[in-house]
Amino acid sequence: MPGWKALSDELDPDVRAFAERLRRLVDRSGLGVTAVAERTGHDRSTWDAYLGGRRPVPRSAVAALAEVTGTEPGDLAAEWERAERAWARIGDREGAPDPDGSRDDRTMQIRRLEPAQDSAQAPSQAPSQATARAATADSPASPSPSRPRRTLLLYVTAALGALLVVTAALLLVDLGGTGDGADGRAAPPPSPTAPTAAPSTLPAGVKCAGPACTGRDPEAMGCGGPLATTVARTRAGAALVEVRHSETCAAAWARISGAVPGDTVTVEVAGATRRASVPAGADTGAYTPMLAVTAATDATACATLADGADGEVCTAN
Repeated sequence: MPGWKALSDELDPDVRAFAERLRRLVDRSGLGVTAVAERTGHDRSTWDAYLGGRRPVPRSAVAALAEVTGTEPGDLAAEWERAERAWARIGDREGAPDPDGSRDDRTMQIRRLEPAQDSAQAPSQAPSQATARAATADSPASPSPSRPRRTLLLYVTAALGALLVVTAALLLVDLGGTGDGADGRAAPPPSPTAPTAAPSTLPAGVKCAGPACTGRDPEAMGCGGPLATTVARTRAGAALVEVRHSETCAAAWARISGAVPGDTVTVEVAGATRRASVPAGADTGAYTPMLAVTAATDATACATLADGADGEVCTAN
């Protein structure tokens, strides 16, 4: 497998050690970064940052990686805690200037390694003065002395309206307006209005369902991770070929793992197909865009290896 991109020399030693440990877990699993991202529910760019030591790794991501790689989570706990303490030290140094008024050079160098989107997404630690002023401006004003007077006026208006309705009803009775039809028979009651069906809602993070998912990335649409299951699988050489299905999204796609660059995988549903190839680099897996399905058994996954061995290998329905 091609080597990883070298880690920065400016990384804290504990952060570097933990990033290297995570890389070894990915290597031993035979999964690429893309497959790890899909199976753990974290996107590819986030895992690139974790594995490059550019971003602290949350406990949930470590637990998910341990599960998909078959690693005992307790084995990673001590290293994860050391890396977390290192990130905390980096944060402390950022907040406290050195005696000469400058910040720690290593801290500033590590900050330059962070992607722009990470800093943009970091939540503020304390509300700014502008926010405080806006909150003060939005707070409800003290009740004015004229409010009871306006409330009394509303009550009087409502009482007059009710009195007018009762008077009109009495006048209709006196005039013989019984509500019957012209022939003296009682008019049929109005037909009840059919209830309006509430629109179906999708779980948080899920962005499509059924035909709307066709051609879309299952990870980007929120259909992967815990919402997806493998409903069929086969082997093409050393590669594992799977049909992945999401009942929530009513869609299926194909996935290949343990493969080499140039291997391809396709998903087929009622004559429609979508294809993906394993890219050059460190990845050993790929997955296709989705196709809408009525049932999980509607989809078939096929793989063709780059070396031409075995021809096309497909799952059985």
